[in-house]
Amino acid sequence: MKLGEEALPEPPGGSGQYAGSTRSVVIVAGDIAAHPDTTVGETAQRTGLPQSQVSGAVARLREAGSVQTAPDPADRRRTLVRQAPGTSARVAAVRAAGASKVEEALARALGEDGARQLPEVTEALETLARHLSVRAHH
Repeated sequence: MKLGEEALPEPPGGSGQYAGSTRSVVIVAGDIAAHPDTTVGETAQRTGLPQSQVSGAVARLREAGSVQTAPDPADRRRTLVRQAPGTSARVAAVRAAGASKVEEALARALGEDGARQLPEVTEALETLARHLSVRAHH
């Protein structure tokens, strides 16, 4: 979680315009990926985050192209949130910029003594991410 928080790029216009921390964005993104067509309220209940932080995180994720929102066909007053299909150019750019930030965060976490283990740790995390994202989509 801490590494993800350190590696998350700043949103356009800076993070000050949204309520909540970078950590809450990471938590909300994971919850939305695991629960497609959810609502801000449901995500707040599952994560324990205040609804204002979930709303801010959803706004950041929507601006980055990571999630989509749409009115609930059964109840037009409710807004459903889901992970965006595919990857927009904006998300690809954010992820590409984030990759070097992930390596920087890992290098700091490993320290000088662990620097030679960076490629192995990075590969292990990529393997873990691949397995977890496959499970989340089934």
